[in-house]
Amino acid sequence: MIRVGVLGAAGRMGREVCRAIAAADDLALVAAVDPNNAGLEAEGLLVSAGIENLSGADVDVAVDFTLPSTVMPNVRWCLRNGVHAVVGTTGLTPADLEELHQAAGAGEANCVVAPNFALGAVLLLRFAVEAARYFDAAEVIELHHDGKVDAPSGTAIATARAIGAARSGTWSAPEAVGQYAGARGAEVEGVRVHAVRLPGLVAHEEVLFGGPGQTLSLRHDAVDRAAFMPGVLLAIRAVADRPGLTVGLDALLD
Repeated sequence: MIRVGVLGAAGRMGREVCRAIAAADDLALVAAVDPNNAGLEAEGLLVSAGIENLSGADVDVAVDFTLPSTVMPNVRWCLRNGVHAVVGTTGLTPADLEELHQAAGAGEANCVVAPNFALGAVLLLRFAVEAARYFDAAEVIELHHDGKVDAPSGTAIATARAIGAARSGTWSAPEAVGQYAGARGAEVEGVRVHAVRLPGLVAHEEVLFGGPGQTLSLRHDAVDRAAFMPGVLLAIRAVADRPGLTVGLDALLD
C-alpha cells in the first residue's frame, strides 16, 4: 500500500486527486495539506496547514497541485525529507527543473513533474512532434478556466518547445501591425502561443499547422478534471521506481 499526501488538497484539482486516491485499492490517502483551508475535510481527513504533517503521517508520495509561488518550497521539503513528489503544478522554469534534477538525484526521494496528466494531452504532444517534421508553420492555442494564474500553460510551453525542436526548418510568424501590442501572443521557441482564460472552461489545447494549400488541426479537450486522474495515479505508482527527476507523463507510458 502506497501512503499518499496531497498538497493543495482543498483546491479544484486537489479535491479530485483526494477522491481518486481514496477510491484506489492500492493507495491510501493519509495526509491532506492546504494552508488556506486548514480545518476542512477531504475524504474523511482533516486538512492541515503545514507540510510538516506529511512526516507525521509517514507519507511515501506527496502530490502537489498548489500554486507556482509555493510549489518549489513544497518539493524542496519533500526531497529533503525523503518523500517522493508528483508535481502537477505548472509554472516551473527551466532553472526550477534543473534544481529539482540536482536535488532528486542527490537523495533517496524521486520526483515526477508533468505539465499535463491527461493521456489525451500526452498523445496530442506526440502527434504534434510528428506533424512538425512536415509543417514548419505552427501556432498553439491553450484555453483554461479563469482560476488558472500562469500563462501560457505548462502544457502549451512543452508543446511549443517540442515543435520547435522537431521541425526541420524555421517559420517566423508576422508581428501584429496595429495599436494593440501582444495581439499575436507570446513566442516560445519560435512558435506563437495564445492563452485564453474564461469561466466554463477546464483545460483545452489546439495546435494549428499550416502549409501550402492546407492546414492541420490537433485538439484535446479535458471537459472534467477526472480526465487527469489516471495519469496522476500512474505517476504515484511509478515515482518510487524512477530515480531522480522525470519530466512529462510520456516517459511513464513507455
